[in-house]
Amino acid sequence: MADRILNIGFIGNGKGTNRYHVPFSLARPNKFRIKTIYARHISHDLWAKIPGVEYTTDLEAMLADPAIDIVEISTPPATHYGLTKTALEAGKHVVCDKPFAETAAQAEELFALAKSKGVTVQCYQNRRFDSDFLTAKKVAESGKLGKVFEVVTHYDYWRMEFVEMGKNDPYDRMMGIVYGHSCHCVDQLISWLGIPDRWHAEARQLYGPGSPDLYFDFDLYYDDKGIKATAAANYTCAIQRPSFEVYGDMGTFVRVDKDQQERDLKHFYLPVGHSDFGLDTPEQWGTLRYYDEEATMHEERVEPVRSTYSLYFDALYETVANGAPQLVKPEETIAQLRIMEDATRDLR
Repeated sequence: MADRILNIGFIGNGKGTNRYHVPFSLARPNKFRIKTIYARHISHDLWAKIPGVEYTTDLEAMLADPAIDIVEISTPPATHYGLTKTALEAGKHVVCDKPFAETAAQAEELFALAKSKGVTVQCYQNRRFDSDFLTAKKVAESGKLGKVFEVVTHYDYWRMEFVEMGKNDPYDRMMGIVYGHSCHCVDQLISWLGIPDRWHAEARQLYGPGSPDLYFDFDLYYDDKGIKATAAANYTCAIQRPSFEVYGDMGTFVRVDKDQQERDLKHFYLPVGHSDFGLDTPEQWGTLRYYDEEATMHEERVEPVRSTYSLYFDALYETVANGAPQLVKPEETIAQLRIMEDATRDLR
């Protein structure tokens, strides 16, 4: 399939598909074409019809279409495992949104099924291409911080609707902050530092049993590297903590703001047609303070690494069209799910 345009079929026609997937595949028209979008009910009240795309309520017909190379799934989390399995059984390459599945055992089953069918399946970890993450990683690798011994990342929100929604509901771990957002930052840390040697994973139901988990704090330990990486967040955070903190024995880097891409997307400011999409303002840049070999202190604002989630689609193309190893490896997804399972195991 080298050097040809790959056809995508989407399962889901909501925010996930139209905000986080579609704009970045459309930005690569020489590699991808969106052929079909499936949803149980088709409506264009919120998300406009994409020119040239077929919309259907017949999932079987879409999966039977031999022209479709890749199925991308962006639906409620509880449906991910079943829909991924169905698409794999139809012989399609599959990209599934986060969380990939509920358990590591489910993920292992899906990866084995894909292998038996001669196709690939991976999680849509677009946050590997967040500018704040890539900038923190670049600073750490620059050597200016000396020996890095700690990385801290936060993913805080103020989301009272989750509090009100969950006070009287049965507990569903797929709908809390662990499965909703820790899958972003834990994957970033795993893609950067590798699978941790050990971890401590805590999640809390701030309003008691039956309510959603609104808080997580994960410590990932890399014994050979001498690094502890922490991912923490809560949905009742009125003042957001820094997005990234990197500590070394010669300096510190702190970046407060998250990547600009999501904020642009929420304002329907899309990558196609906007050259400044996702561009951070100087006020959003991180701060680096370090000491040189002569013990002279330096402080500078760090211009962020320019990035785009379309880079995920570039890697996907190389995997499906040219047989390159997939960006998000099965063992990385399985490790992430084990950490998330540990965090929520005792919640009720």
